[in-house]
Amino acid sequence: TAALVATRHQPDLAAWLFYAHRSAEPGHRRLLDALDAQPLLDLDMRLGEGSGAAVAMPILRAAAALHARMATFAEAGVSQS
Repeated sequence: TAALVATRHQPDLAAWLFYAHRSAEPGHRRLLDALDAQPLLDLDMRLGEGSGAAVAMPILRAAAALHARMATFAEAGVSQS
């Protein structure tokens, strides 16, 4: 709900948010719909306690590490032809 309030107040904020998972709970699905959000995971979990975030964090960390450390074509000596 904090994400919904924040994006209604400052719509540009939405570009900086990540949604960990789509809960099986109907209220959570309605919240994601209201935010027009696509979560990283849809595992049909209904555990609560931030379990979706705990599962998604290693994925986000790995993606950030790949982005930060991957060489460009030029750096890797890859020809574009």
